[in-house]
Amino acid sequence: MNGVSLSLPWGADTVTASHECLDLLDTLTVREAAPLPDPANDMLRQLENSAESTSSALAGLFPGARVCIIVSDATRRTGVHLLLPALLDALAQRGVCREDVRFLVATGVHRAPTTAELERILGPPLYRDFADRIVAHDADDTDGLRFLGNTRRGTPVWINREALDADFLVVTGTVVLHYFAGYGGGRKAVVPGVAGRETIAANHALNLDPVSDRLNPAVRTGVTAGNPVAEDMAEAAAMVPVHLCVNTVLNRRGDICGVHTGTMAAAHAAACRQAASLYQVPLGESADLVVASAGSAPNFLQGHKALHNAWQARRPGGLVLLLAPCPEGLGGSGFARWLDLGDPAAVIAGLRAQADINGQTALSTLEKAPHTVLVSGLSAGDLGLLRVTGARSFQEGLDLCIARLRASGVVRPTVLLMPEAGYTVPWGVAEGDSQAVP
Repeated sequence: MNGVSLSLPWGADTVTASHECLDLLDTLTVREAAPLPDPANDMLRQLENSAESTSSALAGLFPGARVCIIVSDATRRTGVHLLLPALLDALAQRGVCREDVRFLVATGVHRAPTTAELERILGPPLYRDFADRIVAHDADDTDGLRFLGNTRRGTPVWINREALDADFLVVTGTVVLHYFAGYGGGRKAVVPGVAGRETIAANHALNLDPVSDRLNPAVRTGVTAGNPVAEDMAEAAAMVPVHLCVNTVLNRRGDICGVHTGTMAAAHAAACRQAASLYQVPLGESADLVVASAGSAPNFLQGHKALHNAWQARRPGGLVLLLAPCPEGLGGSGFARWLDLGDPAAVIAGLRAQADINGQTALSTLEKAPHTVLVSGLSAGDLGLLRVTGARSFQEGLDLCIARLRASGVVRPTVLLMPEAGYTVPWGVAEGDSQAVP
């Protein structure tokens, strides 16, 4: 077929579709940023020359100290495996033996990582050395949690004992923009990363408007000030004595282009500023159709981030065509149960009665479903739960969208392309112009 050709990531591959009747406005993507030549050395320099203190960030260490390092799970690419050997060497110079170091995987409510995934998270050499000292957080293991009190908004704070029993706690991760926490990284390694299910559910429930039956408009991507989810998350995480934070920022190819080291508040704020400069993309004009890829998101729960971002770039009444292979399916039976309610009002009523982690994503999905065409590997049953229109190929999905738009009177639809929609945040129309960071 002649016309405009569109190419997007499909997992690790690339797929193409074309149509003779569309106007491609722009491709929205993460800005270019050069990788750091030696990110580990940048981290070490910051450890010894902290802008917050005249002393080393490791000054609180002592020989025999029990160190816990929190790392992200397999749903996040962070690049931290490139920094960990140098961090361990720096700990050793302070008298900390490797035998006194443990790794805690911040799974939140995700599944535990596989052996192959742990090798990618830590790097194969470190995985071999620490295989018997890696703990995957379990949000439902009540014996492995300790209660620290309630936040001002009433969130009960339950945290993994491994983190609390350490003499020196290090949190690591990467910072991207997040659709309800404002930003990832920093405190998210603690809450929800190593928090109990009750804590995570109560925090996520702040997504709902306290008065109206809708998502809370104050809960926004790239905004923390005045965002009740972000503020509650920060308050809960501050109950945990974190001694060091190491946050990365990745460029569009997944290379480390920024390392931010220091206290959790300062390191995270610096990483947020850099992330905003890369991932927030000015939106000059919204489109009739936004064609977006969720990349290698393992399931729809993770792929929803791409849908949410793409939604910000469509005009009212427009469509989103989302490419999301979802090799692991929807992302859990808990998510499916909320989707099965079928109606946003029913989900809201359920969440008012009982906070649950997956309910907010189900609500967001069901609200967007009538205007979404999904190309995926999901079963017919899963597509039915999502209430989206399914397509078997990129070309079929594009043809469906163009036909629907033309039937509504749009003769030549305008199109925006988002090849990295899970990370790219259109900015300046749907969600306002402020760029608040912690």
